[in-house]
Amino acid sequence: MSGETQIRIIHGAGVSPGRAAGPTVRMATAAGEPARRRATVGPEEATDAILAAATAVADDLTERAGHTEGTAREVLQTTAQIAKDPTLVKDAQRRVREEQITPERAVWEAAGAVASQFESLGGYFAERARDVADVRDRIIARLLGAPSPGVPQREEPYILLALDLAPADTAQLDPEVVRGLVTEEGGPTSHTAILARALGIPAVVGVGSGIEEVAAREVVLVDGGAGEVLLDPTAEQVEAARERVRTRSFDPPGRTQDGYRVALLANVGEVADAEPAAAAGAEGIGLFRTEFAFLGRDAEPSVEEQVEAYSAVFAAFAGRHVVIRTLDAGADKPMPFLTAADEVNPALGVRGIRTCWQNPDVLDHQLTAIARAAADHDGPVWVMAPMIARVAEAEDFVAACAAHGLETAGVMVEVPSAALLAGPILARAAFASVGTNDLTQYTLAADRLLGSLAPLSTPWDPAVLQLLQRTCDGGAAQSRPVGVCGEAAADPALAAVLVGMGVSSLSMTPRALGDVGALLAATTLAQCRTAASLALAADSAEDARRAARGALPALAELAL
Repeated sequence: MSGETQIRIIHGAGVSPGRAAGPTVRMATAAGEPARRRATVGPEEATDAILAAATAVADDLTERAGHTEGTAREVLQTTAQIAKDPTLVKDAQRRVREEQITPERAVWEAAGAVASQFESLGGYFAERARDVADVRDRIIARLLGAPSPGVPQREEPYILLALDLAPADTAQLDPEVVRGLVTEEGGPTSHTAILARALGIPAVVGVGSGIEEVAAREVVLVDGGAGEVLLDPTAEQVEAARERVRTRSFDPPGRTQDGYRVALLANVGEVADAEPAAAAGAEGIGLFRTEFAFLGRDAEPSVEEQVEAYSAVFAAFAGRHVVIRTLDAGADKPMPFLTAADEVNPALGVRGIRTCWQNPDVLDHQLTAIARAAADHDGPVWVMAPMIARVAEAEDFVAACAAHGLETAGVMVEVPSAALLAGPILARAAFASVGTNDLTQYTLAADRLLGSLAPLSTPWDPAVLQLLQRTCDGGAAQSRPVGVCGEAAADPALAAVLVGMGVSSLSMTPRALGDVGALLAATTLAQCRTAASLALAADSAEDARRAARGALPALAELAL
């Protein structure tokens, strides 16, 4: 050896760009599986204890949700609802009475039964099984009088290591303390990944057994853009990561170094998201998800309720461009009045635009509400439909929008057929927006909510990149704009590749606007095109990412 320190690297899925360095701290773990033994208290006392513990957990999660907003609040509220669900509590109480086992063991077994039911349904429900396990561990901790599992409370900044994070834990991460995140499990579209991006915390997930080597180091450097954890970073690398500004501001408009215009927009999922997105400098909304107005209901909201909800978001972006997506029910967003609970494979079932096949009035009512809200908005409002797979579907949707006076109607490109047919589809539709999360899922035939398939859940995959280029080519042939509103747009390196392919707008979590804007402002269009061509020529996702990043020198300068 020459005396130079060799830097060892652990690879995973980079899910939140940026670099952070610091000491490692392991996530506090749950108490584990309680032994199956006879209860030492009477059935009445045991059943009361179970109800009290579950209620306390639900109340705690609800109280924490009240101090957060946006996605974090939604996650905490969802987990609280599981704790309140009488199914788990009543089953645990039944086991105590009939089998006379300890309350904590009864909760363990009852939660296992609920989680198994969710896992058997797949998709969205399988992901909820992780939430059930989190609630189980919190209730058992209450029963045992033990500390609740969760994120360590420290004053000094650190890099958090975990098997994976429960949604309720991820929602409470403080980016001023948790500077980086490394998990053994998890995938690019898990709650952990989505919230890490929203909080601006550099994160690498799915490192597998490599997490033991990470934990053995006093200080590591997390590179969330490259998907790497440097085990022995130099003092200079550590200092550079620590000095990096956590959240860059974005000064619109978005453009490359040589002035090529790229609209940088925000994804908005509820009314509370709109004002922070506008304040972050977003030039408009590239994806306004309307599901928030429908979730948690037994029947569709009235037209008046929808008008009020949409108008509130439009008001935050007065004078700015808004792209609103019609209801994307099904799969991970089941709705009892539209989708069947017993679908064998809901991700491939009745979702998105397909829900109007049997319920056309729901789409008609929504378009009526959008048109009424848009009439009072002084900026352009575009409408797009999710899960378009055929040319005829695009044609029918455009006609339905026109009948409501909505002249700019587009499509989501989420399935390979839509990408392959982009030319003829965009001969009918005014624009396309690529949802990279679903496009990746359907291209690789890999459930994006399944952590064990994380290596397949990356938009850097050559097959996904080829379909993105095919979509851009179809748009160019018809002189129609193509945007990207999936999580890929929040990765600065991939954003540059997309611009090089011909994407004209990028919509992302507001916290990513500064980094993406900074990289584009320091990169020429020619460099974007070179990065795109190198990525498209690669044989693997890893090679595509590496080649593209190597062609973008500003990444190193900006520590992205």
